[in-house]
Amino acid sequence: MLLTIALPLALAQMAQNGMGLVDTLMVGRLGPDALAGIALGSVSFFFVTVVLSSMLFAVGPLVAQATGARRPAEAVRALRQGMWWGLALTPPAMGLLWLMPLLLRAMGQDPEVVAPATGYLRAVSFGVLPGMAFTALRAYLEGQGRTRPLMVVAFVGVALNVVANQAFMFGRWGFPALGLTGTGVATSLVYAAMALAGFAYVARHDRSRRVFAGPWRWDGRMARDVLRLGWPISLTVAFETGLFAASALLMGRFGAASLAGHQVAIQTASFTFMIPLALGVATTARVGHAVGRGDPLGARAAGAVGIAASLAVMTATAMLYWWAPRWIVALYLDVGDAANAAVVAHAVAFLGVAAAFQLFDGLQVSALGALRGLKDTRVPMLVTLVSYWVVGLGGGVALAFGLGLGGVGLWWGLVLGLAVASGALTARFVSLSRRLRRGMRPAVDSPA
Repeated sequence: MLLTIALPLALAQMAQNGMGLVDTLMVGRLGPDALAGIALGSVSFFFVTVVLSSMLFAVGPLVAQATGARRPAEAVRALRQGMWWGLALTPPAMGLLWLMPLLLRAMGQDPEVVAPATGYLRAVSFGVLPGMAFTALRAYLEGQGRTRPLMVVAFVGVALNVVANQAFMFGRWGFPALGLTGTGVATSLVYAAMALAGFAYVARHDRSRRVFAGPWRWDGRMARDVLRLGWPISLTVAFETGLFAASALLMGRFGAASLAGHQVAIQTASFTFMIPLALGVATTARVGHAVGRGDPLGARAAGAVGIAASLAVMTATAMLYWWAPRWIVALYLDVGDAANAAVVAHAVAFLGVAAAFQLFDGLQVSALGALRGLKDTRVPMLVTLVSYWVVGLGGGVALAFGLGLGGVGLWWGLVLGLAVASGALTARFVSLSRRLRRGMRPAVDSPA
């Protein structure tokens, strides 16, 4: 059951990550300024939209528990209020994207790079609303354990992204050649198409639930539940993405070779992280289903299986990083070229540390998923704040600069932060699931 939910979702996550890879590869043909522009623009877009839209992840556990309790009307209410929140979050998200060029200039970024990024950010801002809608629909389907449609939509989105980039970046088939701005147009169109596909699927397969039948009303109680569960998730995502952004900025102080090696290692780790991320979402659904049907033993078992599966997967990837780092680096660079020697050396060193990083990263994301199935999000938010920013970043700075370990010290700081987070989050799930088993209401954000 876990793999049935998680495997299509993992492939969907990889496909969505592939959209960014496709953009980068195709923008490279526009020249170095455009490539630097997409680097600035995509990071800005990712941070703003992911942090704000992640509040809608709360729809998932709400739907999961409603599904387990056989209350489909409650699941529909959760989706609708998630949609309302997505609509409310769209104006601030678009405003931040339009203001981002001013912030980038204030941070001292090269005006020659900010200029193309500006066009991209303004064009891609129109994809925020459909992106919010798709996030809510995705959480609704994930909460029920229906992930295959998401996989199909994600792969179609990648293909459509290639075609739209050809049309609007390079002016094919009679469309205007808009350069980097065209990439933003293409991304917005792809998000719109994915949202429409999600609407169409739910409307057809959930016809009996009358999901989109009007009039839609603001449901104060359910809206508060989405907010209560969602804002800690949003901050948790902000803490994590902010940590990795800060680490990259600090890595730049050790030179271009260290930063390039860091990029190779972190991109590799991010790719394999899609598997435990999918397992974490599947674990949320399975734990929520068990809680909803009044099965505390099933909830505990579902969480334990999800955590164990993530650990097993990441153990395999950790062994690969440990035993074959140069083979991995060779996917990015010519390891035999003397000009790449410094970057290769740094990347190999970082991948060695990433072996430990993988284990704890897989544990923490699966434990987070299990806790969300119990509707527990506030304490995990505080755990990640302390683990990532006090232990992880603080420890990394001390090791890198205080003890002179350089970039490797920053990576060991990340490992320490993730180790503390994974241990604390796993212990909390064990504690809460034990209380649930004893018939006590867990001390979480809303009744489980």
